[in-house]
Amino acid sequence: MSAHCQLTGAKPGFGNQISHSHRRTSRRFDPNVQRKRYWLPSEGRHVRLTLSTKAIRTIDAIGIEAAVTRIRARGVRV
Repeated sequence: MSAHCQLTGAKPGFGNQISHSHRRTSRRFDPNVQRKRYWLPSEGRHVRLTLSTKAIRTIDAIGIEAAVTRIRARGVRV
């Protein structure tokens, strides 16, 4: 699976690696994406989400129920 966050939508960025001699080669800036499992009380089951570390902190603040609502609003299946 590609490195993208289900909650925030963070995706890899692209740019150039610049060497000491100033030659440029393409590179990819991946977000810090983790697979995390949460208990979803409303459905009585666990959900496994692919989240950036920023999204993990967001879930700690707003709660898993609100986060799953936001993820589903983006059109992502949970």
